[in-house]
Amino acid sequence: MANKRSVTQFKAQAQVFKALAHPGRLLMLDELSRGERCVCELAALVGSEMPTISRHLSVLRNAGIVDDDKRGAQVFYRLVTPCVMNFFQCVASVREQKAKP
Repeated sequence: MANKRSVTQFKAQAQVFKALAHPGRLLMLDELSRGERCVCELAALVGSEMPTISRHLSVLRNAGIVDDDKRGAQVFYRLVTPCVMNFFQCVASVREQKAKP
């Protein structure tokens, strides 16, 4: 039974990794670490159309990384798990280690 629970737990963790596995999403998360932004601001930052950005944000929201707040016609997103930014540092450490001769 413990093994089955571990598989379920790893599947949930893999969903978070999948959500982070896109350069545009990482760019948006970096921006959201500084405060909430509307979809239009994130679209301008990434250089993609708003429907594409909305799909990326949906992936991040479903993974539990961001949350949204609809205000009139605009939707604002915020980072709800700032600890995800620690992952950026971890990835940088892996890349540095890999670059060592």
